[in-house]
Amino acid sequence: MNIDRFKREHADILDQIDALRRLTHAGVAENASAIAQGIVAMSSTIRLHLAVEDRLLYPALQASGNDALAQLGKRFQDEMGEIASNYMAFARRWNTAERVTADPAGFKGDANVVLRSVYDRMRHEDRDFYPRIEAAESTLAW
Repeated sequence: MNIDRFKREHADILDQIDALRRLTHAGVAENASAIAQGIVAMSSTIRLHLAVEDRLLYPALQASGNDALAQLGKRFQDEMGEIASNYMAFARRWNTAERVTADPAGFKGDANVVLRSVYDRMRHEDRDFYPRIEAAESTLAW
């Protein structure tokens, strides 16, 4: 299975997180509209990424014949549930300029926790999960 698509989506999401960070540092209230738009756009990317992982990647790992990789995939999938849930709650809370403007400090605190967990997770996948998939690719039964 070619995982280049997943890696590109990670790069896109990480770029979107970086853009939100820059906007936040430049001023939450002044950039509330762009922040909210960025969150909505990133949410679409994240939803699609998670759906494709759940529909294609994780089932392929389970059917691969490589027990260690199947177990690793299951662990990564299970761990992602809470991170995804926290992100979606964050996105619902901060998806309008009015909400961001009404509580800049609340937005910043929430963003620091939730976006950091998404960022850390993607870096973990890029560093520890995807390379193991690529290393095993020649022996997998997909």
